[in-house]
Amino acid sequence: MNIEKIKQIYEDEWILVEVLKEDKDGNPIEVQLLEHSKNRDITYLAMKKYAKKYTYHFYTGKIPEKGYAVAF
Repeated sequence: MNIEKIKQIYEDEWILVEVLKEDKDGNPIEVQLLEHSKNRDITYLAMKKYAKKYTYHFYTGKIPEKGYAVAF
C-alpha cells in the first residue's frame, strides 16, 4: 500500500506504518499499515510494540494555517 491511499482511507487519523520500500530520497513508497486511530496516544503506544521495525508515524488531517496554534 502507499501513503496516498492510506490518507484517503483514514482521513483525520494518526497512522503508524512499517516502511517496506523507499525512493532514492528516503521517502516511503511502499508501506504496511500497523495501527491507525483518531487518538494519537494509541499510535504512540503501538510504537513500543513495533520498536524493532522501521516505522513512519504521521497525521492525515489538515495542517493548521500559519498564525494558528494547536495543542494535543
